[in-house]
Amino acid sequence: MDSMIKLSICIATLNRGALIGQTLDSIVSQLTEQVEIVIVDGASTDNTEEVVLSYRQRYANVRYTRLAQKGGVDQDYSRAVELATGEYCWLFSDDDIIKAGAIDAVLGVLQTSPGLVIVNAEIQNAGFTQILKPSCLDLAENTTYTKDEADRLFRDAGNYLSFIGCVVVRRSLWGARDKKSYYGTLFVHMGVIFQEPIAEGAIVLVEPMIVIRYGNAMWTDKGFEVSLFKWPELVWSFAGIADAAKAQVCEREPWRNKARLMLYRARGLYSAREYQKFLKGRMTTAQRLVAFAIARISATFFNLLFSMYFSSLGRRRPNARLTLVDLENSKFNWKRFFAATK
Repeated sequence: MDSMIKLSICIATLNRGALIGQTLDSIVSQLTEQVEIVIVDGASTDNTEEVVLSYRQRYANVRYTRLAQKGGVDQDYSRAVELATGEYCWLFSDDDIIKAGAIDAVLGVLQTSPGLVIVNAEIQNAGFTQILKPSCLDLAENTTYTKDEADRLFRDAGNYLSFIGCVVVRRSLWGARDKKSYYGTLFVHMGVIFQEPIAEGAIVLVEPMIVIRYGNAMWTDKGFEVSLFKWPELVWSFAGIADAAKAQVCEREPWRNKARLMLYRARGLYSAREYQKFLKGRMTTAQRLVAFAIARISATFFNLLFSMYFSSLGRRRPNARLTLVDLENSKFNWKRFFAATK
């Protein structure tokens, strides 16, 4: 079977027993002899193994490896690619779903032999009952990028590429590139893609073929560090990408933005703890005073203010609905506070 495999869907998982079955259901109905699923379990302590083995028993091209100990998401995805046999690897997430017809569409594009394919997604709420964002990419049509257009690819898709589940990469390209330098970033795929130009070029597919389950990221409790430090530090580390392109993906030091600190306070992700750990030693005295004050002001107060603000934006700002979900999920949500005081 190995010689026939064109596409390996590689999933790194940890404690997703309640969700990974829905992900696999969306994939196995589309399996062909050209496609395999490779799952690496980072030593889950829930029923993930039981759920995955039930699929392995029913489908010959589902493969499962359970690690003896947690390796980290970057290492586990790299391990999944190492175990894959396909010419290409789709680095898919363990709680989202693939739309009907998506695998055939990707297989069709792979016939043109690109180095990388980026698959567009829509974003829904955690229960897949409401569309929060119908398309993550703002492109009018499928777009091809040559090896000399890394800046354009970075501008068009860099922000979206924080989501690993959209990446379909040639396995030989992944194997030839430095990965260890990006272990611990949580975005090893970005390092693989942008450390140097992709000789075979890249293709972005604009029709949303993935449904992202929003608000369920494994690193949500580390959102302050990941979003304001790890991600921008990675984005701005690529020597071959122009600063102008990087600036369109994220600020170089977003933690200096007072409004952003207030928003993270409203989401329950910024407090005196984060101030002490991440900001105190990086700021001037005046900046420290402001950052410390924000960390001490009522998070519920900020939650109310930002909820009103983003509600007023409506459809004028594409990510407003996503931010409202973040605010609603916060332990400092203003509605929850007022309900508790009644």
